[in-house]
Amino acid sequence: MAITLYYGSGSPYSWRVWLALEHKSVPYELKTLSFSAEEHLKPDFLAINPRHKVPALVDDGFAIYESAAIVDYLEDAYPVHPLLPAGLRPRATARRMIREADNYLAVALEKLVDNILFTPKEKWDAAAIATAREGFAVELGRFENLLQGDWYAGAVGAVDYTVYPLIALARRMELRCPELNWKPALGARLTAWMERFEALPVCVKTWPPHWKS
Repeated sequence: MAITLYYGSGSPYSWRVWLALEHKSVPYELKTLSFSAEEHLKPDFLAINPRHKVPALVDDGFAIYESAAIVDYLEDAYPVHPLLPAGLRPRATARRMIREADNYLAVALEKLVDNILFTPKEKWDAAAIATAREGFAVELGRFENLLQGDWYAGAVGAVDYTVYPLIALARRMELRCPELNWKPALGARLTAWMERFEALPVCVKTWPPHWKS
């Protein structure tokens, strides 16, 4: 099997690439790394990604990391089942939305992750969490407005695979911190879009394994 994806369960960036692979219907092997066992710090993985982060992908000896770059590589290397729309301007618009998700929505999410997942509960700062929640909610409003049809760029593809895992992780954090209360921040379009997305076979197939329990 030529393609190997090094993956972390629950990582929205890993999930984006896994969704793209399923969309492309290309054969691959999934290797889930254990962070508690520090598998991401072992020499074999550092030879693939010296930044010791997931995802990373190896295709017939070629190693690449950074999730957006991996998706771009898959689009170029495996043109079957495109992830981006046809036409110069629609593709440019889709790529712009992907950059917006990476530069704004994901950055807002990281603040929540730092304050909730990477901070012991007894040290949570309610004000900092509220501020981070508001920042993410503002971005949710912007992505609600960007959604003009069933999917972000015509047919389901790279934009949806970028945005959905970020919002899904934020919603998952609500189990740990109910005060996040995302329902009022999710508009009707985003709510319906998430329901459509969760019914897709690629979503069912790639659902983070540790979220199933």
